[in-house]
Parts: sequence; structure tokens; C-alpha cells
Amino acid sequence: MLTARFTAPAVPKTLVHRPELLRRLTAGARGPLTLINGPAGSGKTVLTAHWAAAGGRAPRAPLWLTVEPDDAPGVFWAYVLEALHRGGVELPAAVGGPTRAEGVTQSFLVRLAAGLAESAQPVVLVLDQFDTAQPPAMTEGLDFVLRHAAGGLRIVLTSRTDSLLPLHRYRAAGEIAEIRHADLRFTHADAEALLGEHRLDISQAGIRLLMRRTEGWAAGVRLCALAMQRSPDPEAFVRQFAADRTTIADYLLREVLDAQPPDTQDLLLRVSVTDRVHPDLADALTGRDDAARTLAGLARDNAFLEQVDASAWYRLHPLFAEVLRAHLRQRHPGLEQQLHGRAARWLAGTGRLTEAVVQGAAAGDWPFAAGQLVDDLAIGRLFTGLEAEQLNRAFAPLPAEAPGAAPALVGAAARLVVQDLPGYEDAARRADSRLSPGSGAAARFSRSFLGVLAGRATGDPAATERAAADAERVLGELPPQRVAAHPELRALLLAALGAVRLGAGRPDAAESALTAAVEACAGPGTDPATQYPLCDALGSLALAELMRGRLRQAAEHARASLAVAEQAALPPERRSGAGHLVLAGVAVEHDDLPAARSHLDLATAIAAAGPRPDAVAAVLAAVIGARIAAYEGDGEAALAVLTRLRPAATATATAAATPAPVSAWAVDELAVAESAAHLARGDAAAALRVLDAAPCGRSEHLLARARALLAAGRTGPAARELAGLPADEGLAAPARLAACLLRARLAAAEGDTEEARRRQAEAADLARPEGLRLPPFAESGPRVRRALREAPRPPARRGRPADGPPPVVESPVMAPPVVESLSARETEVLRQAARMLSTEEIAAELYVSANTVKTHLKSIYRKLGVTRRSDAVHRAQDLGLL
Repeated sequence: MLTARFTAPAVPKTLVHRPELLRRLTAGARGPLTLINGPAGSGKTVLTAHWAAAGGRAPRAPLWLTVEPDDAPGVFWAYVLEALHRGGVELPAAVGGPTRAEGVTQSFLVRLAAGLAESAQPVVLVLDQFDTAQPPAMTEGLDFVLRHAAGGLRIVLTSRTDSLLPLHRYRAAGEIAEIRHADLRFTHADAEALLGEHRLDISQAGIRLLMRRTEGWAAGVRLCALAMQRSPDPEAFVRQFAADRTTIADYLLREVLDAQPPDTQDLLLRVSVTDRVHPDLADALTGRDDAARTLAGLARDNAFLEQVDASAWYRLHPLFAEVLRAHLRQRHPGLEQQLHGRAARWLAGTGRLTEAVVQGAAAGDWPFAAGQLVDDLAIGRLFTGLEAEQLNRAFAPLPAEAPGAAPALVGAAARLVVQDLPGYEDAARRADSRLSPGSGAAARFSRSFLGVLAGRATGDPAATERAAADAERVLGELPPQRVAAHPELRALLLAALGAVRLGAGRPDAAESALTAAVEACAGPGTDPATQYPLCDALGSLALAELMRGRLRQAAEHARASLAVAEQAALPPERRSGAGHLVLAGVAVEHDDLPAARSHLDLATAIAAAGPRPDAVAAVLAAVIGARIAAYEGDGEAALAVLTRLRPAATATATAAATPAPVSAWAVDELAVAESAAHLARGDAAAALRVLDAAPCGRSEHLLARARALLAAGRTGPAARELAGLPADEGLAAPARLAACLLRARLAAAEGDTEEARRRQAEAADLARPEGLRLPPFAESGPRVRRALREAPRPPARRGRPADGPPPVVESPVMAPPVVESLSARETEVLRQAARMLSTEEIAAELYVSANTVKTHLKSIYRKLGVTRRSDAVHRAQDLGLL
């Protein structure tokens, strides 16, 4: 007898304590059978040894037996008897023992079961490594003894594969406890604890990356931890390690690959070139017809291959796939590219476009890969959708000299995605040289489609309108069902067209295109590819409404844009900052400068992480930032905000320094904002100089001049400027309010108190529908502001009192809108925060980690439009949430 087989392995010093699994083991050992099943290195034996070392929380400590794969039935039962003897289990002498290695008699099994049934205390026996390799006779005998020992024997099995025991019977009788691979996987907290045991200080992002690479495979996490201890930069190791150059490769090759027969090894090597594999695809890669049986067996045996959602598809563990690909390149040089090509054509034949394109690109077959994308009208998927990142990564190595129009078109799109405009122009020229009037409609549409998106990137309205008209015309030549299969195309086209019109200062024309873009995203079903253009179009619609002074509609569209981004979990680089930017502008008009600053900061952060913002967003961000600074009394800061943007805008507008000049609207918007900043500094002359340097007929420009003239004491010219304004119905609400208050100032300056008070009351009525509050009143002059403060404030009512001057009604301050309702857990976190508990105390109260509490708090701040915990509590109390 080998004594080592009766001893549980030593528990590692760097043990990860897993109390839930230990509890389940203890509960399972109260019944006849406990099964711990998982692949090599999943921690089955370590978990069971840890549990056994603690005595299994039972009156009698568990007994241990390590089973060898070549044990004959007689040898196995001899070891079982020895394990029972060493554990102090007294059996009747009549039980006897095996007389030959090849097997045991049925009478022996009957006597053993009867002897165990008479035992004073149940015996818990751990059979480590009891796999399907054991002879059927051994498994049948174990089942017989277990069922007839009358509770005197309880078995804990660890195995890589499901044993030949009739598990379905035990399940039906409720007599089995199972701990499977999914239960054994390390959680984020487990990995963090293990790294801590190794004295490794890894960031949360690094741990998440490690978990994504290893998928919680215990041995993989442990081997990485050991390698990180030897690395000069453990954090960098997590980002850069190649599985095939670590001890992970040795482990997987020896424990998993080498354990398979040669044909199975060949299949594993060949299917490793795909992220997931179908049996028919595996047959195409191997040239055989046995893949269905082989793959099912590998999945059943936990050979680092698992079935995908009970479908016919399978996937390899990513680390195992990485090691297999490296081994394939070493064993069969040049075969990998051929396999990618075979996979590409099989996938294309079954309608799996994205996978076919990725495989074709991996094969270096650029005409095929790009042609699939262009011919299927799927070029928009490079810009939006769940596959965008994967597709762009696949085409990153695309060489400029790849033959054909399709590679040039895809290359141009890939450059446009990363805002590389010179690179886009080069690729677009190559595409133009390879396209002809006889080229297919799909290729011609793709060229026009890219022209629209490029026009938006460069801010060229004329080029964008031409390309959009061409794209719409070519769409009519294509089969309607193919066009309908890609709703993102029309959505992206219309969103880009609307954004360009908006940047040209044409909000009315922009609204029609943007509304159509939103409608294009609202077809039957929810296509993930439409989420980005929907978020984008709603954000641009919000900007258009803000430009026209429709604050309520602007805030509504802005919240909708943010909600879409949140629900679709768009990454930062795909989000639009327009939603927060508009909410900042609305908050300024509502006299909520802290909320305005908070939303502006969020918009700025999103713009820094995402694509280059459109001109209108960049201009409005500067204008809103300057207005906030000016209303806070810091005119110098307001000027500094504008100065960072104004020189480039002026240069492009006046000297055509770039191919896409900034619109007259943008230049004037900046001039108006700069004049306001000068007025905040008390320099009316400078305010007039800025406006006169860029003359414009916009109502906002005339109002700014009138305001500056009044500040300079020139009431006559100011009155003439106001007289040049269009009728009220032609003005946006903020402009109408500003004009009314300026007229009140003029009346007050001329001593016409009755007219001044009438205008004040009219201003209050104008302010009420949109909740306008601070800016126009702040700019109305000290005499008007004093009159507003001193005027009585009865409840708002329509009509004029029978006698006396009309009352001045101040519009209520509107709190920043809530982006999204708080979840039940977030509300509970906020309740604890209201009790003045620390993050750690909240975590203890709610039985979660401190990091989880921090995540909830960040979400709460974003949803309530605040930046501090105390502000969140006060805001929630105001809203009745607490």
C-alpha cells in the first residue's frame, strides 16, 4: 500500500478561503454522494483538502483516498478497506477482502455494505480523482455499496469528468450535492485575496483584466500570481503576458492536450483558430467527420472546451486557445493561415458575416474580408454596434496596397473611425481610382456613405449634402430587404447630416434630419447597431432645441440620449457629450450654476474620451463655460475659456485656413459670449469692439449690441438696435425675454416707471414657461434688478389686476433633471449615506464590498446630477426619494 494515497494534499500557504463552498461541502456530506467536478487546475482537490483538514465539521473526520487511473477493481477495493482501517472503522472479520486484482465477488460487496450499515457513525470517504477512466465494474460496485450501506457510507468524489455512477438516480432522489466548474471559478474577490496573499498590489482594473484572461480558472490565477512576483512590473505583466510563454502553457499542454489521443489533439489544434466552433466547421477544418462526437466528449470531460448556451457551438478557454495556436504554429508552420481561410468561407456560407470577415482578415485575404463587408452593406458596422471594435481590430493590419476597391473603402472607413482625416483622404483617393460607373451599387453606396461621415468630421456642409444625396440615390438601386437589414446606415447618414446642418447654424433644417434619424432607429426589434446613432441623434436634437431656446424639449432629448447610452452600455469613446452639455446649458438658464458646472465637466470628460466633438458642441461648451464664469463674477476666467477656442474659429472663418471653415453662426456665438464676458468685467467698450469686428444680423447679435450700448450709456443707439429685432414670434424664448428686459432698462433710464414695470411683468410671464431665471435678469441692469427684488410676489396668475401695476412673478428655480431612476440598491446605499455612515460602514451594513458601495455612489451622483455625497442626500430629499 502506498501511504501517500491515504493522505490529503497539504493545503497551500497562499490559500483562498471560500466559506460558501466549504458550507456546501459540509451540507453535501450529510447525504450519500457529493460530486466536485471541474477541469484540471480548477481547485477541486485544494478545496476538498481544506475541508477535510478542518475535519469536515462532522463527528468523524473524513477519510482520504487518491484513486489512480490504472487501479484494477480488486486493487481499488483493497485500498478502500485499508483507508477504512486506518480511519478507525471497525468492520466484521467476515467482510474479508479482495482475493485478486482483476475484481471482487458480489458477496464481498454485500458483506462490506452490511458491515458499513452496522457502523456506529457514518463514514465519509473522499475519493480524489475518481474519473471515467475507472473500469465500469469498479463504478458499479461503488454504487451498490453506497446504496446498500444504509447511510453508513458517504462518498465525496472529485473528478475532471462525470463518473459512470448513475447520477440521474441520485438527482431524482435528492441524494447528491454537486459543485461544478462554474462554482469553482475564482470570483474577483477571490483573485484579489490570492494576489494579496502573494503581497501583490494590483489595481482593480488589473484584477478585472486578469479575471477576463483566466475566466476565474484557479490554476491560471495562481500561476500568474507566481509569475507576477518575479516580474519587475506586476501590473504590466497582467496587460502583456502571453500564455504560450508562461508556465500556464506547460500546464495546459501536459495536463490537457497530451492527455488526449492524437486525432483529438489534431482537432483541438485546428479548431483553435476560431473563437467558437461548430461540429460541421470542425469537420471542414480537419477533413474528417467525427467532430460532433469528439467535441461533445471533450466538453463532457472538462477539457477546457465548453458548450455555448446549450447550442451546437463550442468554445475553448481563451488561455488554452492561445496556447494551442502557438503550438499549431510550431508544429505546422503555415497551416494557421490556411485554416483561417477555410473557416472564413464556411462561416460566410452559413451567413455569419462578422465571423467570416474576421477569419478572412486573419487569413490575410483582404479582398474577401473587405468584400464581404461592402457587398453586404455592413460597412456601417465599423462605426456602430457590438462588433465595431472587433471588426476594426481585424482590419488594423490592412495594407494600403491590398488590391481592389473594397479594401480601399474599408481602409478609408477604418481611418475615419479613429478621426485620422489625412489617412482617410489617402484611402478615399485609392478607392476613387478603383471605382468606376460600372462598380456595384453596394460599393458606390459605401463611398457616398463615407463621404457623408467625412463631411461631418471636417464640418463641410456642401460636401456632406452632396454625398448624402448620392447615398440616398444609390440606396434606391439596392434590394429593399438588404437595406432594411442594416437600419444603422440610414440612421448614421441622417444623424451626420443633421449634425452638419446644426454646425452651420441651421437648427430648423437639422431638426428634420435628426428626427428622421431617430425614427430610423425605431424599427421593429432593437438592433444594437442603432443605439449609437440614436444616442447621437437625440444629443444633436437636444442641441438644436437649446439653440432655439426650447429648454424643456432640449432637456427631454438630452435625458433620452443619456438614457440610451446607459441602457446600451455604450463605451466612453462611443458616447456623445451633447446630453450633459445641453443639461449644463439648461441649468445655466435655470440659475443652477453648480449643476451646470457638474454637467459641463461630465460633457468635457466624455468629449476627451470619445471622438472629436462637432463644431456646434465645441462652441456651445466654450460659451456655456464662459457664461458660468461670468455669472459667478469672474470675467477674466470667462474670457480665458473663449480665448482657447476663438482664434482658431476666427482664422478658419476669415482666412479659410482649413478646407472646412467654421460657420458664421459659430463665429457670432463666440463673439456674443465674449462681449458678455467683457461686460462682466465692466468694459462696455471692449464688448462693442468684439461685436463690431464680426457684424451679423442674428437676433442674438443685435441683443448683445443693445446690451453693450446700454452699458456704455448710449440709450438711443440701443433703442435702435432693439427696434431692428424681428417680431416676438420670430425670437427664441431667451431672446424674447432678454429683449423685454432691455426695453425695461430703457424705460427705466428714460424715467417711464409704468412702462418699465409693465415690461418687468411681461418678462416674468415670458420666463415662466421655460423656467428661465438667472441670466436675462442678471443682465437686465441694477435698476431693473432692484425693482424686481422690491416688487410684491403674489401667486402667479394670468391676466392683470383690476388696479395697480402688474405683479412681478419670479420663475421657480428648476433642479437639474434626473437622468435615470435610482435602483433599489442605490436607494438603500443613499439611505445609509444619509445616516452619515462611512463607505466602509455602509459596506458592512449591506454585506457588500467597499468598492461596490463606491460604484453605487458614482452611479447615484451621475443620476442626480451632483458631485458630492451631501448634495446627493439633499437632492434626494428634495425629490422625495428619502
